[in-house]
Amino acid sequence: MLNVDFRKQLEQFELHMQFQMGKEIVAVVGSSGSGKTTLLNCIAGIMQPDAGGISLHGTDFYKESKKPLKIQKRRVGYLFQDYALFPHLSVEQNILYGTSRNDDITHISELTKILDISMLLSKYPHQISGGEKQRVALARALAAKPDLLLLDEPFSALDDETRSRCQYELLRIHDLWSIPVIFVTHRIDDAQKLAKRCIRIEKGRMTEQLQP
Repeated sequence: MLNVDFRKQLEQFELHMQFQMGKEIVAVVGSSGSGKTTLLNCIAGIMQPDAGGISLHGTDFYKESKKPLKIQKRRVGYLFQDYALFPHLSVEQNILYGTSRNDDITHISELTKILDISMLLSKYPHQISGGEKQRVALARALAAKPDLLLLDEPFSALDDETRSRCQYELLRIHDLWSIPVIFVTHRIDDAQKLAKRCIRIEKGRMTEQLQP
């Protein structure tokens, strides 16, 4: 269970988020600058709230008056909007980047097959398409077997055919891994297709939680 209840002062408003979620897919929608990416960054540990708390399965990520849990210990997979692949590393090296030498990585072979990127492992980011980059970034986010997956506008740069394929692959992985997934999107169609629940944010405030 993910528990989120925090406040974070931004330049133009205070972001206040309060919700719980289990092993489901939740969409976060809202206009640009409403606080959606800040929500993900606070959960991942890239930013810290000003007050409140964030916990996953009873482990405090952030709790007021306590030292925040380090990013590396949060076991959170994060797919950034621009995918953030390292251009000087091969696809395989990008995928393995978040793993350590002692990790069991036998699942990664299955992951690359599910995402249909096995033939890309020796290539570099500039040699693959946008849809392939998205799948590589998703594989990297899942490589360390996270307890939570965060996706920031994962389908925004994809054409319709590639978007549908990547959405299908995400649903398939969620069925197999059964972990909480939060994804930020501007597209109501994405929320309707993927999410069990939709949270709308406007100017830092949750205006509604609803079935998409």
